[in-house]
Amino acid sequence: MARPPKPPALAPRDGVSPSCLALPRLRQCPWPTLLDCLAERLPRVPREVWLARLRAGLVLDEHGHPLDEHTPYLHGQRIYYWRDVPDEPPIPFEATVLWHDEHLLVVDKPHFLPVTPGGRHVRETLLVRLKRTLNLPELSPVHRIDRETAGLVVLSVRAAERDAYQRLFRQRRVDKVYEAIAPWRDGLDWPLRRVSHLREDEEAFFRMREAAPDEGLAPNSETWIEPLQRLGPRGELARYRLRPVTGKRHQLRVHMAALGLPIVGDPLYPTVRLGPHDLPDHRHPLQLLAQAIAFDDPITGQRRTFVSQQRLDYCP
Repeated sequence: MARPPKPPALAPRDGVSPSCLALPRLRQCPWPTLLDCLAERLPRVPREVWLARLRAGLVLDEHGHPLDEHTPYLHGQRIYYWRDVPDEPPIPFEATVLWHDEHLLVVDKPHFLPVTPGGRHVRETLLVRLKRTLNLPELSPVHRIDRETAGLVVLSVRAAERDAYQRLFRQRRVDKVYEAIAPWRDGLDWPLRRVSHLREDEEAFFRMREAAPDEGLAPNSETWIEPLQRLGPRGELARYRLRPVTGKRHQLRVHMAALGLPIVGDPLYPTVRLGPHDLPDHRHPLQLLAQAIAFDDPITGQRRTFVSQQRLDYCP
């Protein structure tokens, strides 16, 4: 399967870094040529498209040499190629750069913009846009937020420093604050701590779910939640502050929905309104904002604190 290239990486093209495919060593290879392998192993790309890429010199070996349609299957080698999505849907929103030095780039991401390439989006992603416009080929996010979520994203400028920043998140040494707009419920004891085991939903790979008590799984997610302000003509909504201790996929969205407080505009929770292949409705963004982030910089030793310039201004 495709995975990020190992360093030294090939140079990005128009901000897009190459994908890497590691070819297994096989005693009996079913593919006479590399083209046959690519067409069968990566069938989402039609054979004729792989043929055109090979003829155009857009598939390379690990030394950067182009491979062609007659190249035999390469046992145990890595090949590199650049993903392309024909008719990629444009995303009409831009990120704002809040901080940029030789180590870090911090941006305020809009709703609907993916952080990294995937699915139908390659060039219309935060990372590719920033690589292209700022000429930062080694740029890499040190954490992720959902495509639907707006707010702060921290990126490492230098590949050699990336792990030092990512380690902060793995070791939970980052203070993160989110805001959300969701229904109000009487009878909850604030502030509320939600702890559960999150796992992929077996019936929908693009969703997460909380494990049931009888599954016997230890908690792996924790969020602190408190209301900040009642909203709406009858106080039926509220603005909430969310402080995730862990960083599981869709954690805040699942925890809020499990409490009977689904975040306004959520297309996945508690029920699926839009699947991963459906076009989003830009008129109704998810009311979730990565509002603030703070940590001790492992490279400079300085205390870093960043606050989003955006605000959730939902009017029911």
